[in-house]
Amino acid sequence: METANDFLPGFMERYNAKFAKVPRRSDNLHRTLNMAPDQLRDILCYRDERYVGNQLAFSYDRQRIILAENDITRGLPGKYVDSFEFADGRLEFRWKGLSLPYSTFDKDQRVTHAAITDNKHLSAVLEHIKAQQDKAPPKKHRAGKQRTRYEPTGRRNDGWNSKQAVAAKDKRAASQGSDI
Repeated sequence: METANDFLPGFMERYNAKFAKVPRRSDNLHRTLNMAPDQLRDILCYRDERYVGNQLAFSYDRQRIILAENDITRGLPGKYVDSFEFADGRLEFRWKGLSLPYSTFDKDQRVTHAAITDNKHLSAVLEHIKAQQDKAPPKKHRAGKQRTRYEPTGRRNDGWNSKQAVAAKDKRAASQGSDI
């Protein structure tokens, strides 16, 4: 540890001498933050949209999110809600800026040894379930973002609108025009 601490100052001087650049202007051009910290927290998080089913439920990160039924959530089936996953691990789901109360159901629940010993009446059944779970490894998480909406690209290539079909149509029109 002492050798590394002795090496570091000299290394930093050599590194900065080799790669440092002089700024074009010497004055500080940073601007002050002109927004509320809450807005910045909402910007610096992972956001997505989720489709709410008829049972006021949807999936998020291998969990089933079940919205609490109230005046706001009764009208949400068939619509999209915004999901916010913050850096500290908190989840929040909003509809038009209003936070929605919810409960979660973990799809990857597994039987533990403690559950078998605590529940004497079901121990034989729980031991059988645990043996089955140990045989099958847990499912892997899907990679990537869930696509929630169709985004048209404006391109179609189903034959009638392809470049070759358009060129052939233009050629026929030109030849018909010259015959007249």
